[in-house]
Order: sequence, then structure tokens, then C-alpha cells
Amino acid sequence: MNLTHLLRAAALMSILIAGSCSTARDDGNFVGEDGAANHPIAVEPSYRDLKVQFAGSAGMTPDDAIKFDNFLADYRTHGNGSLGISVPNGAPANAAITYFAERAAATGISRDKILVSTHDVANGDLRVDVSYIAYSARAEACGRDWSDNLAYTLDNRTPSNFGCSVQHNIAAMVADPRDLLGPGPMGPVDTARRATVMDHYEKGEVTQADKRTVDKSTEQSAEASNVGQ
Repeated sequence: MNLTHLLRAAALMSILIAGSCSTARDDGNFVGEDGAANHPIAVEPSYRDLKVQFAGSAGMTPDDAIKFDNFLADYRTHGNGSLGISVPNGAPANAAITYFAERAAATGISRDKILVSTHDVANGDLRVDVSYIAYSARAEACGRDWSDNLAYTLDNRTPSNFGCSVQHNIAAMVADPRDLLGPGPMGPVDTARRATVMDHYEKGEVTQADKRTVDKSTEQSAEASNVGQ
């Protein structure tokens, strides 16, 4: 047997040894390495409403006024779509609509986002109903399966709880759960700025905006304060 045959035999033996060391995985029970895929975050719409009393020219009670203003603050942060204001049918309806709509607009809510309506009185309930739709993020509970032996990982697989707490933290911290569904729509284009950039581009000039004088003076002051340090 010459050297070539010996090398071929050695290579074949190496392949056989490497193959015998591999362990077949049970794809039916295999838990992947992606914690986000194993513990997905569910983003769901939720209905939020508040009922307050309206006392005509007196407006609301101090407690209801605080609740109403806090509710509007939550809407500005988490609201999706319109803010609904429904007042009971009757003589004070127009005054109530004007009062609550104007109070909401005064907090910065766009008037085209405020939808007003009336409803029939049921069981003598004369309260005003304020509502909106918000999205909430929720992850499944962690720690349900502790069957994995963390001290023995022959297949080097991650435990089933891997990534669950991270997903819980993301769901709790995200400011707008809709961001988890995909990027939001682009805002309106600044046509004046776009025209300026295109004009500079066509002339072969720098298109980026110059720093304001106040920014430059701040940088110079910072540089001067570092002298001798």
C-alpha cells in the first residue's frame, strides 16, 4: 500500500469517527435558541374608559377633574385613534359636549381626534363616558417548565425558560407596543427643508444643515474649560 492509499484511508477513518460523534436531534421536542421566538410578545388592543359626573356650569368635582386629566394624559401617551366622549341625552347634553371637548383640546389633543356623541340614560346613570383604544404588550408567564437539568446539557441546548424574562422586560418597558408590530407611518414631509436640500444638491454644495451659533459657542466654551486639564 503506497502513501496515497494510506492518506485516503486516514481521511475516510476521520470522517467515520466524526460522524459517530454527532447526536441526532429530536426535532419534535427541540427548543430553539431564539428566546424571542420561544416566548413571543402578544400585542393586543384594549378598551379603556372613564365615567365622570357633569354638574352643569360647575363642571366636575375636584376628584373627577383629576381623574379626567390623568385619563387624558394616558390617552396622549398610549391612545390609538380617537378619544370618544359620550354624554347622556337631555337638556345639558350640548353644554356637556362643549365642556369636555374644550377641556380635552386644551391639553393638546387635536380636535379632529375628539369624537363626541350622546347615549340614552340607563338606570338613571347620568355620567359622561370617556374612552379610547390602547395597545398593550403581554408575554407568557415564565417558569412553568423546570424539567430541564441545567447541570447536564449533553446536546448543548438552551433551557425552555431561556429568554422569557427578557421578553417580559421588553413588554413592560416598551413605550408604544405598536412598535413591536412594525415601523409606524412616516410623518409629514418638511417641503421647505426638502427644497433647500435639493437646491444645495443640484449646485454641488453641502446639503447638511449648519450648526447653530449657540451650539458652536458651547463647543468652544467646553474646549476652553478643558485647557490645562
